[in-house]
Amino acid sequence: MKRSRIAQLAAAATAALGLVLAGCGDTDTPGGDQADLKVLAMDASQVQTLKKLTKEHFTAETGITVDYTLLPENEARERMNREFATQAGNYDVASLSAYEVPIYSDNGWLAPLDSYLKADGDFDQGDVFPNLVSSLTGQDGKVYAEPFYGEGSFLMYRKDLFRKEGLVMPPNPTWEQVADLAAQVDGADGASGICLRGLPGWGQNLAPINTVVNTFGGAWYDMDWNARLNSPEFKKAVGFYVDLLRSHGQPRADRMGVLEILDRFVEGKCAMMYDATSLASSIEADGSSVKGKVGYVPAPHDRTDQAGWLWTWAWGIQKASDDKDAAWEFISWASSKEYQEQVGQEMGWTSAPAGNRKSLYANPEYQQAAGAWYRQEYTAATDSADPKSPGVGPRPYTGIGFLGIPEFAVLGTAVSQQIASAIAGQQSVDTALDKAQDLAQAAAAKYRGG
Repeated sequence: MKRSRIAQLAAAATAALGLVLAGCGDTDTPGGDQADLKVLAMDASQVQTLKKLTKEHFTAETGITVDYTLLPENEARERMNREFATQAGNYDVASLSAYEVPIYSDNGWLAPLDSYLKADGDFDQGDVFPNLVSSLTGQDGKVYAEPFYGEGSFLMYRKDLFRKEGLVMPPNPTWEQVADLAAQVDGADGASGICLRGLPGWGQNLAPINTVVNTFGGAWYDMDWNARLNSPEFKKAVGFYVDLLRSHGQPRADRMGVLEILDRFVEGKCAMMYDATSLASSIEADGSSVKGKVGYVPAPHDRTDQAGWLWTWAWGIQKASDDKDAAWEFISWASSKEYQEQVGQEMGWTSAPAGNRKSLYANPEYQQAAGAWYRQEYTAATDSADPKSPGVGPRPYTGIGFLGIPEFAVLGTAVSQQIASAIAGQQSVDTALDKAQDLAQAAAAKYRGG
């Protein structure tokens, strides 16, 4: 591969400085003295693949080693928030979401990437999906992160179980149809009717719940920033989700997030699952008990014509980093077409991080490998709900699975805990949302001017 002039300068500079590597752990270390990047990320299968290929492809060519810290999503967010808010400089690069990037950039916690993009002609920024670029752009118009992978959401279902039970999945199902199907298929070959996230966390159970709220006509706030979590529409949406989980979902759902329900689905213990498009590669991987048995349809809807979320995990550079050039070299590799090709050739095309670049969906090899789901994945990435208007009626905030305000990280987690308690049967949905209403009203006080 042809590296940019920045790579050559970075490699030369780090060699001249003679930096001595410290520690071991997850560091990919070929020996010698070179820059050692610290990368913080969520422990996802895509990142595990990246880690496996780093030494052979990235470190071998640039001389830059990478020390990964991989944590479960909630833990990764907590550490990332502390790290960037204090500008501690313990990590050079972190996997940020479309929620953090606008907030972090406004606070001056991220290094802008525009100068690197201008200098690095190999990266091909024009190939990145425009909606993802927009979500990773600050109010100043500068780009602050590059997507590692993007995702929408869709409904996955076991075609073999549906045939066995004489059921047919509609091509564009409503939530009521999904609930009816879940009741009919529940227990088939020991599988739960549907698996959904129940684990507390604004990026856990609230991600799918918010898409249900949106399509059922609910909103967190009206245009005057009055909380609406105890409105009839919001209660109907959350009540539907909780009832569906308690009636036909997986056992102990309040303790299960995205990774846990993915494991159950891959093990054949779920007849349906509504979640991220990025999970399809794990579902269709070698060793999956349901490989080749799964169908994919758009995210279920209710009052809106379409639903689902738009999301990305992206790489951003902490402003306090002392190795920004080396950090860009890592990002320009990990988010590149070249990296997707490396994964496809060595690990199989279904392992390639998807949902971020147009060229992947024009690649015949990816089309063939991802034939069961790539069209739905592409549609979800390019034509999901509008972050500025994801539901019914106007709202003062942006976001589909989240609210684009700094307070949401704390507020969303607190509300998710109340809903998880309802999923566990410890309180009613009405009680949970009455408590959540008070939390939301207090969180938005400054937006009401009081």
